[in-house]
Amino acid sequence: IAARLLMASPKIASLSWGQMKVQGSTSTYKDCKVWPGGSRAWDWRETGTEHSPGVQPADVKEVAEKGVQTLVIGRGMSEALKVPPSTVEYLEKQGIDVRVLQTEQAVKEYNALVAQGVRVGGVFHSTC
Repeated sequence: IAARLLMASPKIASLSWGQMKVQGSTSTYKDCKVWPGGSRAWDWRETGTEHSPGVQPADVKEVAEKGVQTLVIGRGMSEALKVPPSTVEYLEKQGIDVRVLQTEQAVKEYNALVAQGVRVGGVFHSTC
C-alpha cells in the first residue's frame, strides 16, 4: 500500500476528438480511466453504460477504490454523456470530491490537480 501512495496520477498528454494519450502509456484511448499510477481504456460495454442515464457508480468504482481524493468526470466534447445524481452521491459517500465537466475542461482541471500533487482520478469520454 505504501508504494501505491507514492505514485502520482499520470498527466493527460493529449486530447482530440476520439483520441486521448496518457503519460506513461503507449495506448491511445477513445475513453479512459486514470488513477494514481495507472490508466486503462474505459469500455462502456463492461457496465452497459449509455449516454443516458450516463456514468454509473459501477463505472467510477474502480477508480474510487484507488484511493483518490478527487475524481474528475469528462462528459464528452459536447457534453452528451450524462452523470446522474446517484453517481455523484456514491463518490461523495466515499469522501471523494467530484468534478463533472465538459471533457476539454475536465482534462485541464485534472492536469491542474496532478500538478498540485492531488491524488486525482478521472473517467473521460473523448467524443460527443
